[in-house]
Amino acid sequence: MDKTFCKNIKEIRKSCELTQKQVAQKLNVVESCYANWEQGRTEPNIEMLRKLGKIYNVSIDELLNENF
Repeated sequence: MDKTFCKNIKEIRKSCELTQKQVAQKLNVVESCYANWEQGRTEPNIEMLRKLGKIYNVSIDELLNENF
């Protein structure tokens, strides 16, 4: 997984004052699943990217690129 994505979702999550557990609950996944995305062990599918964008109120482009 791209390190930029991992860094972005962690920073965006913190700026939204959410825990990994809270985001995981919103996505209907287990906390370890979301934590693995932040740590670069696994990557979300396109459906989950869309949901992340909605939760964080950002575009998928902002999640994936260094613009954040």
